[in-house]
Amino acid sequence: MQGFRRYGALLAVQARVSAALAMQYRLDFIFKGIMSLFWLAVTLVPLLVVFEQRETMVGWTFPDALVVIGWFVLLKGILEGGVTPSLTLVTEGIRTGTFDFILMKPADTQFLVSTARFEPWRMVDLLGALAVFVYAFVLLGHPPSVASLAKAALLLVVAVALLYSVWILVVSASFYVVRVDNLSYLMTSLFDAGRWPVTVFRGLLQVLFTVVFPLALMTTYPALALLGRLTLVNALLCVAGGLVFTWLARRTWLRALRSYTSASS
Repeated sequence: MQGFRRYGALLAVQARVSAALAMQYRLDFIFKGIMSLFWLAVTLVPLLVVFEQRETMVGWTFPDALVVIGWFVLLKGILEGGVTPSLTLVTEGIRTGTFDFILMKPADTQFLVSTARFEPWRMVDLLGALAVFVYAFVLLGHPPSVASLAKAALLLVVAVALLYSVWILVVSASFYVVRVDNLSYLMTSLFDAGRWPVTVFRGLLQVLFTVVFPLALMTTYPALALLGRLTLVNALLCVAGGLVFTWLARRTWLRALRSYTSASS
């Protein structure tokens, strides 16, 4: 329990520092928030174009697909506001040698690098996602049930764990090749496919987005949970997938860390 309190305090300190840095440039903070709303509108355009020509898309109605978009926007905000800002510093630290200073601190290295920096203005994405959810259920004509909300909350934890684990796996590669920019761009491009239900894809792509790069578990299945269409068995399979990826990411990180040779070596 004391360990949890200690790391909770560390997280609070890191968040306060990030907020203070962001508020030093208030106009920039506001501008980025406005641009985030603009990109939310852009994200909706392809969906509007598709449903202008048809009523359903592989079994998904417009409100259903909006729920998927809501999850995509929510996770994109978490990714770009709470995951990539910190983990990007790892590759820079390995390249410049400043990663050595993190190793000297008396705390878990993965925790320290994962909470080094946040982008508070990305909270706008979370509010935008909430607005998309509300609009979708207004169109559906009913709110989500309590059971659906509970499943969706569980799947949110799983989705964030999966998202974080995938990026830890990418960052771990920087211990071996130093520069992983192209791999990061590839992962970001693949993540953009999460705005569509996974059933849109066929064959190997559907397998890729379900097992290898589990976008289905990040956006489609949480959307099904919120819509009340996800069975308990599938929800448990999602949890199992999240646990496997989290374990794999942790083991990969520790192994990569053991292979690291400091800048002074």
